[in-house]
Amino acid sequence: MLTINYKYPYKEIQRKKVNGKRLYDTETGALPSVTTILDKTKPREKRMALANWRKRVGEKQAQKIVTEAASTGTYMHAILEAWALNEEYSGESTIQSRLMADTVIKNTQQDIDEVWGCEVNLYYPGLYAGTTDLVGMYKGKPTIMDFKQTNKPKKREWIDDYFMQGAAYGLAHNALYETKIENIAIFMCSRDCEWQLFEAGPQEFSQWEEKWAKRVEQFYDQS
Repeated sequence: MLTINYKYPYKEIQRKKVNGKRLYDTETGALPSVTTILDKTKPREKRMALANWRKRVGEKQAQKIVTEAASTGTYMHAILEAWALNEEYSGESTIQSRLMADTVIKNTQQDIDEVWGCEVNLYYPGLYAGTTDLVGMYKGKPTIMDFKQTNKPKKREWIDDYFMQGAAYGLAHNALYETKIENIAIFMCSRDCEWQLFEAGPQEFSQWEEKWAKRVEQFYDQS
C-alpha cells in the first residue's frame, strides 16, 4: 500500500467547454486548461504531421485508433487512481488496460514515498488550470507525476508537451500552496506493456517552465 498524506486542502474545480476550449471555473475567473493551451499553440510541423498521418491511414481508421487509445487510457488512469488511493477498482476495464496499469504499478510503487493527492485540480491565478494525475514525494522529492499510455514507445524528444504540462502543474501547485516542486516524473506504458520512465529535475524544470510560459503568452496573444 502507498502512504497517503493529505497535507494540502485540495478543492474540486468545476469544468466546462466553451467554443471548443476546456475552461475551469476558478476563484480568479474561468481559465483555459493546460491541454487546451498546448493544443491551440501546437507548432505547425506537429499539426501537419498529425494531419498527414490521418491522411495516410485514412480518416476512418485514424478515428478508430484514436478512440481505442482514449478508451484504454481512460481505463488505465481509473485503475491507477484507485491504486494510488489504496482503493479497490471495480469499474469498467479491459484486459489490456489492466495489464498496462499493472506494469505502471510494478515499476513505480517502490519509489513513491508519499501521495498528497490524485486527480488534483490546480490553477495558476489568472492564467490557466488543469488536473494532475498524481502529486507527492517520489524518490525523496516533491514531484508532479503523470500516467501516460502510448500505442508505441516514444523517444524523449517527442514528448515536450508532457514536460511542459508537468511544469505547468508544478508552478500552479507552488503558487497555490507555497510549495517548491521542481521535479517531473512521467510514467508511460505502451499497448505491448513496454515501460518507460521520463524524469526532469530542477535545472530542466526551469527550462520547461520557460517554454511553457512562452506557450501561455502565445495563447493569449492569439486570443
